[in-house]
Amino acid sequence: MMRIGYTLMTEQAGPKDLVRHAVRAEQAGFDFEVMSDHYSPWLTEQGHAPYAWSVLGAIAHATGSVDLMTYVTCPSIRYHPVVIAQKAATVQILADGRFTLGLGTGECLNEHVVGDGWPSIDARMDMLEEAVAIIRALHSGDLVTWKGEYFDVQSARIWDLPEIPVPLAIAMSGDKSVERFGPMADDLIGVEPDSRLVHQWKHVHGRAFGLPPARTAIGQIPISWDDDRDVAIARAHQQFRWFGLGWPVNSELPTPAGFAAASQFVRKEDVAENIPCGPDLDAIVEAVKAYKDAGFTDVALVQIGGDTQDRFFDEAAKPLLEALHVELG
Repeated sequence: MMRIGYTLMTEQAGPKDLVRHAVRAEQAGFDFEVMSDHYSPWLTEQGHAPYAWSVLGAIAHATGSVDLMTYVTCPSIRYHPVVIAQKAATVQILADGRFTLGLGTGECLNEHVVGDGWPSIDARMDMLEEAVAIIRALHSGDLVTWKGEYFDVQSARIWDLPEIPVPLAIAMSGDKSVERFGPMADDLIGVEPDSRLVHQWKHVHGRAFGLPPARTAIGQIPISWDDDRDVAIARAHQQFRWFGLGWPVNSELPTPAGFAAASQFVRKEDVAENIPCGPDLDAIVEAVKAYKDAGFTDVALVQIGGDTQDRFFDEAAKPLLEALHVELG
């Protein structure tokens, strides 16, 4: 059975609302919840960016069974990997084994704020590889000293380790990243329903650390549910028009103002062609089905608009989940 997740989007809701949304998503029957880890929203219209890890701790206590995950954290610029290793271990204890650490190379939007510049994609991939090795070493419970190309670690140890180790999911998008990070990852994070990506990941999965057979491939799609399609399209255009710029652009722009400028010529009809908008649940099912057909096991939905979440839970979440389970098994 394909697992359906809910996205706790820190860019569009404050910390208390995110905790409340997490509880409601669990009650509605979502299988897992993913949380973005941002310092800034993509666009000022979204209006939020609380600290994800504080919110995750609260959510771990407020929920009881739903799986939790970062989607995704960059462990190399804004955070040192030793800090990520400690945070992830602590959240896993609070969540009683329900947490997965999702990792990626990051976006300039969130990482440039510490003033260390924005490296090339090749350097960021090098940094991620080194960070993953450090996190794995620390999660073993050993005392770790490391002198690497990008990171130094001096006599570090995680003193509170969870009984259930923290799985690592890594965002991958092409041959180069799969060959490099597939051997290091428990799970695959993908942003497109690409069957070749999933097949290649299963072929190289886990070799670097002797991991068990491939677990999950996790995708994500934005939706703009509303009983008025025009309202849904307008909201998606206002808050998510950056989505169509593509990863090479989205990873490089440093500010919400930059995203506003880059997306100023994106039309409402462009957004409506790429994001399911309105009351039609079948359109959402078809978008999710594309991921299942590509071999993904999990898909997280993003309901656009922080102030629409309650209506989404009240009116759409349960019938949508029922439709997804009927169609996708």
